[in-house]
Amino acid sequence: MSQVKWLVAGLVPGLERQPLKKLDADAEAVLKLLQRWRSEAARAGHTIRRIVVAYGPAATASGWRAGFSTRGIETYVIHALSVAVSREHRRVKTDRLDTEQLLRTTLGWLRGEKRHCSMAAVPTMEEEDARQPSRERDRLVREQTRLINRTKAILVRFGIRSFKPTLRNAADKLAYVRTAERTPLPDNTRA
Repeated sequence: MSQVKWLVAGLVPGLERQPLKKLDADAEAVLKLLQRWRSEAARAGHTIRRIVVAYGPAATASGWRAGFSTRGIETYVIHALSVAVSREHRRVKTDRLDTEQLLRTTLGWLRGEKRHCSMAAVPTMEEEDARQPSRERDRLVREQTRLINRTKAILVRFGIRSFKPTLRNAADKLAYVRTAERTPLPDNTRA
């Protein structure tokens, strides 16, 4: 699942075709599409009693579970490594083929086929909220490391190699390094 576009496939009773639709990355657009497919099935004389949504793990899909479950839609996250892939030859990889494979895998899992695939545990909203401070700290540590490395790289460009920007009084030392002047060499030692 990308951050920009999603390819949504469905198996709708009463329709000859298997619908496939590319949408903007928006859960509300998926909900509208599911309702449209439900009404198409009703026009064909089939009542849909169960809607199942399955997708690969994606950061953008973390809030889907709560939004879909309030509307009576079952959501599952397919564990990416559990989907069987042919290793005999190089496999063509497109969004359409991946979507069809996820659809077949989900149907097999719903039929109860053993070891067809496994579903990832989807954390509750409370569990997600409990993980937020740790994630925020990790993000801040990565940002700090990036800034330190950038500072060191800039200083190396100016010939300052032994400066440690993580020291508590680094700003004072930087002012000294910046204002320190080199003593000129005597005229007889210049090449």
